[in-house]
Amino acid sequence: MRLSVRAALPASVRVALPAAVLLLSGCGAGAGGQEPAAGSSAADAVARAVEKTEGVTSLHYRVTGQFPERGRIADEGTVRTKPVTAGLTTANLSGEEQGKTELRLVDGVLYGSATADMVEEMGGRHWISYGPAAEFTTHGGLRMDVGGLRDQVGRNPAREAAFLATAQDVKRVGGEKVDGVGTTHYAGTATVEELRASLKETGDKAIREGRERSLDQYAKLGVDELTLDVWVDGDDRVKRLRTQGFGRHGRLDLTCTFLDYGKPVTVRAPRPDDTADLRKPLKKSGS
Repeated sequence: MRLSVRAALPASVRVALPAAVLLLSGCGAGAGGQEPAAGSSAADAVARAVEKTEGVTSLHYRVTGQFPERGRIADEGTVRTKPVTAGLTTANLSGEEQGKTELRLVDGVLYGSATADMVEEMGGRHWISYGPAAEFTTHGGLRMDVGGLRDQVGRNPAREAAFLATAQDVKRVGGEKVDGVGTTHYAGTATVEELRASLKETGDKAIREGRERSLDQYAKLGVDELTLDVWVDGDDRVKRLRTQGFGRHGRLDLTCTFLDYGKPVTVRAPRPDDTADLRKPLKKSGS
């Protein structure tokens, strides 16, 4: 039987493993912003911004808001796209699993920081290695799937902005300021099933599969319809996106703000002697 990483581990370590969060969203304020190119529709403007933003070599972003299984959150991540190198710091600000953790994806290997309780159990080590594969068997014989975590850490959150471009009622709201930057605000609504059907028109396999994973997470949460907002800056890139909806476990309301693009990203793997590999027997640590 294959288990998800959160189901397979004790509660003491689950706080270090955020749910396969959909780092989506947005929110805006202020005035100013750019008019879309003459003759282009709101959907065309959003699609153009998504394509340009998905093509960046690196990015730095922040996510805040409400997630059904985590409560109030505050996450911050950096990603280099080729080769994929990424770091994500997550914080659960409410609920039973309050706490802060860090995930790193370096040279194809996923690492997660351990809770204080787990550090003692792991002989003083502060990091867990999940190895280079999405699915693996632990030394104790448990089948685990960390595909959601790997995708969460290494993805470009702008891919969800593409959902707005396919919404039937997408419209231009107006010019607004986001973190002092002039942007144009677009908004609309769509059901998850409508968005899934629209993926048939996405020719790029990797892009299509990435968007499918996002929709799968909505489905798991029981979210049927999304309210989407996207703010596009003067360089035709996504500056902020917001996703709202209701699921079985409550309200989804996440805001993702892109802080910068194209800057160097440095994420280092934890020291081997400070890392416990779930695939191998635990040995005494020298740290």
